[in-house]
Amino acid sequence: MLRLSPLSRILAGLIVLAMISCNTETAPAVEKGSAEHIKAVTEAIDDATLAGAKEGSKDWLSYGLNYSENRFSQLDQINTENVKELGLAWSYDLKSVRGVEATPVVIDGIMYVTGPWSIVYAINARTGEELWTYDPAVPKSYAEKACCDVVNRGVAVYKGHVYVASLDGRLIALDAASGKVAWEKNTLIDPDKPYTITGAPRVFKGKVIIGNGGAEYGVRGYITAYDALSGEQAWRFFSVPGNPEEEFENDAMKMAAETWDPAGKYWEAGGGGTMWDAMAFDPELNLMYVGVGNGSPWNRRLRSPGGGDNLFLSSIVALNPDNGEYAWHYQTTPGDHWDYTATQTLILAELEIEGQERKVIMQAPKNGFYFVIDRTNGDFISAENFVDVNWASGYDENGRPMEISEAEYKDGAYEAIPGPYGAHNWHPMAYSPQTGLAYIPAQGVPIVIEDNKNWVYNSNAGGGPHNNLGWNLGVLVSAVPPQSAPFGHLVAWDPVKQEAAWRVEHISPWNGGVLTTAGGLVFQGTADGRFVAYNAANGEKLWESPTGTGVIAAASTFEIDGTQYVSIAAGWGGVYGLSAGHAETATSGKVYTFKVGGTGEMPEVAPFEPGTLIAGVEYNPDDVAMGAKLYINNCVFCHGVPAVANGGAIKNLGYVDPSIIANLEEQVFAGPYQGMGMPDFTGRLSEDEVTKIKAFIQGTADMVRAQMEAAAGGG
Repeated sequence: MLRLSPLSRILAGLIVLAMISCNTETAPAVEKGSAEHIKAVTEAIDDATLAGAKEGSKDWLSYGLNYSENRFSQLDQINTENVKELGLAWSYDLKSVRGVEATPVVIDGIMYVTGPWSIVYAINARTGEELWTYDPAVPKSYAEKACCDVVNRGVAVYKGHVYVASLDGRLIALDAASGKVAWEKNTLIDPDKPYTITGAPRVFKGKVIIGNGGAEYGVRGYITAYDALSGEQAWRFFSVPGNPEEEFENDAMKMAAETWDPAGKYWEAGGGGTMWDAMAFDPELNLMYVGVGNGSPWNRRLRSPGGGDNLFLSSIVALNPDNGEYAWHYQTTPGDHWDYTATQTLILAELEIEGQERKVIMQAPKNGFYFVIDRTNGDFISAENFVDVNWASGYDENGRPMEISEAEYKDGAYEAIPGPYGAHNWHPMAYSPQTGLAYIPAQGVPIVIEDNKNWVYNSNAGGGPHNNLGWNLGVLVSAVPPQSAPFGHLVAWDPVKQEAAWRVEHISPWNGGVLTTAGGLVFQGTADGRFVAYNAANGEKLWESPTGTGVIAAASTFEIDGTQYVSIAAGWGGVYGLSAGHAETATSGKVYTFKVGGTGEMPEVAPFEPGTLIAGVEYNPDDVAMGAKLYINNCVFCHGVPAVANGGAIKNLGYVDPSIIANLEEQVFAGPYQGMGMPDFTGRLSEDEVTKIKAFIQGTADMVRAQMEAAAGGG
C-alpha cells in the first residue's frame, strides 16, 4: 500500500479541492423546477428541517407551517408599508366547482396543493406552470358519505415524498418529482362504514399520521401512524371505547368506557369522536396533540342515557408519537350535546401568565370559548367566550363548563348558540408571537334543533337532515325560526387577557382561514370573494384583491430567489357553502399568487346568476307538508331551502329550469348528475315520494314569489 508523507497528503488534498472547484464551475446548473431539482429539495425535508421551521423558514413546509401550527411566517419583505403594492404574479386554474380548503405547501419554489376529490397539483411557483397532477380517482358515489363536501385540506412532504389522504380513506405516498405512487394504504378499519378523510396528513418523527371523518353517519373515531418511507402501520389510537363485552385496546379505552353508559349501546352507532383535522407536535416534550370530534349521534341522551363525559369526545388528547400511547387529555365540552367538536386549529405557544412563562396549547373550538391549556400535562389555565354563547355561563376553576340546562333541548326546540356549524369551524386560525394575538375566523350560523324521540340508528325517519343518506344526528331541525342573525368576524384575540383586541365584520359566515407574518400583516379570504391584508396590530384594511369566488382556505407565504410571495387557493364550498353563497361573481377554483410589483392580469370571471324562480310545475298542495320532510331527509344540505337562498356550490332547486323539477324522477333515479357526486336514490325514494318533493319545491317557490310581489306592491 502506497504511503504518502504529510506534505504529500496536503498537496494531494489541494489537488482534489482544485478538481472539485473546477468541476463545480464547469458543471451545468440544475434547472429550478426540473425533476433533479425537485428530488434534491424535497429529499432534504426531514425531521430536523420540519422542527427548524419554528425558528423560521423561507418555505411553507407543512399544512400549518410548523409543528406549532401557528401559521406565523417570519418573512417580512411584504409588510404594512408596501403591501398596498401587491400585484398578481400568476394564477392557476384548478378547474374545480366544489370547495377548495387546502393551504399550499411550497419548497424552494415547488408548490403542492390539493383540490376537490383529493386531486394533487404540483406547480412551479416561479412561473405558475403545472408540473404534474395526481388524481386518486375517488368514486363519485363516495360523495354521499362526505358530510361536508368533497374537500381536501392539503398534503405533507417528507424525504422526497408527497402524502395525500383521499376522500375514500386511502393514504397515498407520491414521488415528489413525478407524482407517481410510491405506496398506498387503505386506512379504513371497516370499508363498509361511511368513513371519509378530508384532512391534511402530518409527519412527526418519520411517521405520517392521519385521522378520518364520518361521525355524523355513525362511525368510531381513530388516528393512525404509518412509517413514512415504507407505509407500514406503526400504531393506531381510538378516541372512544368499543363494545364493552370485547377486550379494550388499552388502558385509555378502559378509562374512557367508565364515562359512557352501556345502556345506550353507543358502539352500535360507533360513538363518534372522529379526529378529522387538528394536530400539532412538541419535539421537546415528545408529545403530539390531536383534536377529537363530536359524538354519534349528537344527542347524548341517546348514545349515553345515564350521562357521563363520554371521553374522549370533543377533547384535546396528547399522545406519544413513537407508539400512540395516551399521555393526557382535556375535554372542552364534556358529554358534547351540540356537535361542538374540538377538531379546530391547535396552536402551541409560550405565554407569560401571572408572571410565569407557560408552555401552552390554545384552541378556539366550535363551542365558542377560547382555551389556554398547559401542554405539558393538560391542566386548565383559562377559557373565555370569543362570541356570544347561551349553552354555558362560563368555565369553573376546574375547567368544566357551567352548562345552562335549557340548552339541552329536553323540552322542545332550542337555538343553541353557537349552532352546530360552530363559532369557529375548520378554517385555520393563526397566532403571532410578535403581537401576542390569535386571529380567529369567528362566525354564527343560526339553526334550531330539538330532540328526536323516535331516533333509531340508520333509520330514515322523517325530519332529520340527510337521514336517507345515513346521517344519524339524533336531533330534528325545528320549524321554529332562529332568533339570532348570521355573522362572520375576524377576531384578534389576546390569549393572556382573554379578550378581543380588535374585530373586523364580514358580510356573512364561512370566511377563510388566516395567515399572519412578521411584516405586521394578517391575510384572510372572504365568503364574498376577496383576499384581504390587515394590519395585525389594529385590524386596519391595507389591501385587497378580488378572487371571483368565495374563499374558505388559508393562505401561505414563502420566499423564492429573494422575493416573498403570498398564495391563496380559492374555491367556494364546504358544508355551509354547498347551499349558500355570497359572492357576486362565479369562477372555478384557482390558486392566486401575489408579490410586490406583480403585474399579472386577473383571470376573467362572470357575474353570479341565480336564475329565474321556477314556475309552472303542477303539484297537489296537499303534498307540500310531507314533501318538506322528504326534502329535509334527502336534499336540504346540498341544495338549501328552495328559492330562499340563491345557491352556493350546488344549485338551489328553486332556480333551476322548471323541466328539471317537472321530471325530477329522471334526476334522482340513476340520474345524469351522478358523475358530479349526486347520490342515486333508487330504492330510497318511491315515485310517489318524489312527487311530494316536487310539490314542496314548487310550492315553496310560489310562496316566496307571492311574498316578493306583496313586498313590491307595498313599496
